[in-house]
Amino acid sequence: MKKTFKLTAPNKTPERQTDSVKFEIRKYIARERRKILPEGVDFWDFDCKMGDSPDNAIPIHVSEINKKIDGVVQEKKETFYLEVLAKPGRRIRKPKEE
Repeated sequence: MKKTFKLTAPNKTPERQTDSVKFEIRKYIARERRKILPEGVDFWDFDCKMGDSPDNAIPIHVSEINKKIDGVVQEKKETFYLEVLAKPGRRIRKPKEE
């Protein structure tokens, strides 16, 4: 998903529009996680970038998305760009300590 989201809508309050944006993002991530995993892959991981525009988007972790959206709302910005791309992930085993 590569999309510029608007935080203002003529028929919604800003709080409801923010909730709609967060729901759309959660729905996309859940849909991607339901896809069948390729051979040798443990889970779906995500590369995320967020910023004012695609040119100045910075990498963030998927768990930081809602915090960053709340920060954009606090700054009273009207739009933001979010990029969420699924990629195969593999678990790294910790070495056993004796």
